[in-house]
Amino acid sequence: MRPSLSAAFAIVAFCVGTMAAQSLLAQEPEGLEPLEEELPQVTIVQRGEDTVTEFRLRGKLYMVKVTQPNGISYYLVDQEGHGHWVRHDSNHKLIVPTWVLMSW
Repeated sequence: MRPSLSAAFAIVAFCVGTMAAQSLLAQEPEGLEPLEEELPQVTIVQRGEDTVTEFRLRGKLYMVKVTQPNGISYYLVDQEGHGHWVRHDSNHKLIVPTWVLMSW
């Protein structure tokens, strides 16, 4: 069975349109510079038998991972940035973001 001419034209038009859209998406807009991604500073310290990993962003300590000698680890997280540390065990999978959007 031979495809009709209109079906072949539709397939060709679809392919050409898809390639044109991909080339437009691949172009970077002019005048934009990539943002500098700020990575956390990580410090690993041995305290007694525990290994303590400190995570800092812009010089502020926001999370501590404590790994015990038996390999079990837990996290201390300062969720609001006020120095109130909350413990999260390694079996806890979800830390809900509590970002401050507005304050007055």
